[in-house]
Amino acid sequence: MLKPWIASLSLICLLMSVLGPVEAGYTRDQAVPVEQVQYGHVISVRNITQKQLVEDQNTGWKTFGGALVGGVIGHQFGGGSGQDVATVLGALLGAGIGNRYGDSSYYESLKLVELMIKQEDGKEVMIIQDLDSGMIFNAGDEVRVVYLTGRVRVDIAM
Repeated sequence: MLKPWIASLSLICLLMSVLGPVEAGYTRDQAVPVEQVQYGHVISVRNITQKQLVEDQNTGWKTFGGALVGGVIGHQFGGGSGQDVATVLGALLGAGIGNRYGDSSYYESLKLVELMIKQEDGKEVMIIQDLDSGMIFNAGDEVRVVYLTGRVRVDIAM
């Protein structure tokens, strides 16, 4: 009687583990408080790349989903205490498979730009930020250095 219900519940849990929430990072159109704005000009520009390890944040849910599905499948076999053993073994096997194949770590290549800027106050600062194809910097460009809480952003001065 309960077997179709358990199978449906396990399928829903598996789908929820795969289709978990995705958080967006900081975007340029997001309003944030500005601490200071300095103007200056670019002394040098260098495009660089950095490899970053990106780890899947849903690995725990995939392990749980694998254990749940494995337990449901194992429960279909045997009877009595044999059925209990098959359920436990199915859950362990499912958790192992979910953990192994749920780990979606990979390296991502980030394109960055390194800017050496001489500000109007006489200070020279080096800033590394994401490369924005819509905003290409060249030596001699007038720029605006925006100091945010814990971050700095450089834009072409307008």
